[in-house]
Amino acid sequence: MNAPLPSSSRKVEDFAAKLGSTIHVRDMPQSTRTAEEAAAACECDVAQIVKSLVFQGATSGTPYLLLVSGKNRVDQDGVAHSIGEALSRPDGRTVRAWTGFAIGGIPPFGHDQPMKTFIDPDLLVYDTVWAAAGTPQAVFSVNPKALAKAVEAVTISMS
Repeated sequence: MNAPLPSSSRKVEDFAAKLGSTIHVRDMPQSTRTAEEAAAACECDVAQIVKSLVFQGATSGTPYLLLVSGKNRVDQDGVAHSIGEALSRPDGRTVRAWTGFAIGGIPPFGHDQPMKTFIDPDLLVYDTVWAAAGTPQAVFSVNPKALAKAVEAVTISMS
């Protein structure tokens, strides 16, 4: 018998249902905090890992969510050009206040505050990608095109 999911992972499942999606959260025995750890745990390529990264508009203070392929580093200047303002990285407390989740377990949806969301086109070439599900050990698989549609993500180059 499986142990019950942590409340933050149940929150992710519940929000997915509100989006019209059914996901199955896997609580892994090892850390999935980094893209490399998640890829090892999920037995997939690191490029199939969705990094949910929160940035802040440097002028407006607006939170932005970037869904980035695990193989990529964010080109902040390029993304800022696409978004229309310079970006900065908020501290962990701010990220948690906006999302309701700690860094390392931030899912692509279900946040306490709605955020404009952007997705890396490199994720869209896969049939399945893996994303965090509320804790640094919980993940779920999803079709990236369905994810992008569900969260109304705008596709922009991240790297």
